[in-house]
Amino acid sequence: MKNKKAYIITGPTSGIGHATALELAKYGTLILVGRNPEKLAQLQKELKNAGHDAIPVICDISDMKSVKSAAQEIIALGLPIAGLLNNAGIMPSKPLKSAQGWDLTFATNHLGAFALTEALAPHLPDGANVVFIASAIEDPERRPAKVMGMKGGRFISVAASARGEWKAGGAKMPGIDAYATSKQCILAAAFALSREDRRLYYNAIEPGITRGTSLGGESTNAFVRFLFGHLMSILPPFSHYSSTPEKSAKVITKVLTDDSGSTGVYFDEKGQPMLGSEQVRDPKFQDRVVAETRTLLATIQ
Repeated sequence: MKNKKAYIITGPTSGIGHATALELAKYGTLILVGRNPEKLAQLQKELKNAGHDAIPVICDISDMKSVKSAAQEIIALGLPIAGLLNNAGIMPSKPLKSAQGWDLTFATNHLGAFALTEALAPHLPDGANVVFIASAIEDPERRPAKVMGMKGGRFISVAASARGEWKAGGAKMPGIDAYATSKQCILAAAFALSREDRRLYYNAIEPGITRGTSLGGESTNAFVRFLFGHLMSILPPFSHYSSTPEKSAKVITKVLTDDSGSTGVYFDEKGQPMLGSEQVRDPKFQDRVVAETRTLLATIQ
């Protein structure tokens, strides 16, 4: 590979992930982690035509055995990995199950991202950046969330979340409680890992209300796709938080290639530090999420 650095990106074939792959490829070899071989091959070809190097790794991030296999494949490449971007995310409108029988949203957005990070972290060089794509939907006090009747993360426990169980009194819109809780947990994990592991740098990014995303693909309710993919990005009070995949890609790439040593920072859609919910800022909650996640993942051999 002609580039010295390598970057891992999950969910790189559409939306923010695709835009970020095009931007990030300027900085090194990309390891493209996704579940669709045809789409990965298409993206690899697109990047090659632009003069960039990319290696596809097939992985269903919601399947913990697939994540383990993908991590082993990435480690075997022996590339100097400067950054890991946990971008893959879904928001289906109805409850679905993962290969392990867990809630698909929670398995994809939290458990898979956490498992991949844990598997790769010991093999990443000192100073590597680990970035998680979060969502301000986890915060019940966030203005757009309140206007839409969203109630933030509805966490009971990691095990309950894996079963698809959420604290009562949540949002009426299908799929929102699962999504908000999964994003709250991965944000909490990012904060906890930044305190626990001082060798690597862990940060999270809220990409804003972004047009051109396809969370959940065909399984997402058409109204939800229209709401999040277009309407909320142009109407006040939501437009203040709006972005595009291309704008998000620049912010994400800047954080992922940063060599300043920043860690434990939650960045907004403009790349400025922001606060998460009161619950997610509590170190005890952060540590609980990590401990319970490790306990659950240990049940998978």
